[in-house]
Amino acid sequence: MSIESVQPRDIPEGAHLIDVREQNEWDAGHAPTAQHVPASSIVEHLGELPEEGDLYIVCRSGGRSAQATMWLNQNGYDAINVAGGMDEWFEQGLPMVADGDQEPRVL
Repeated sequence: MSIESVQPRDIPEGAHLIDVREQNEWDAGHAPTAQHVPASSIVEHLGELPEEGDLYIVCRSGGRSAQATMWLNQNGYDAINVAGGMDEWFEQGLPMVADGDQEPRVL
């Protein structure tokens, strides 16, 4: 089954971005508007996801997000993988924030 993918710079403004990385990765740096839903607990957090509209799914490099995207699509969501993940996000110079006083980075 193939999934739709987009480059980080091609995510529409105001889109719902879901970051499926683990807590330490999220804390180090993430997109300012992203919602954190770790892939390891996505089933437990389904009620927190919007049921309407596209969900853009991001991880570090695109592997976990591709799996999460496929699973979400199979379960009735409209999910799109963010190709290259936060590595590509960072390379494209898109905005990032980190928890605390640290400089945002990708783990």
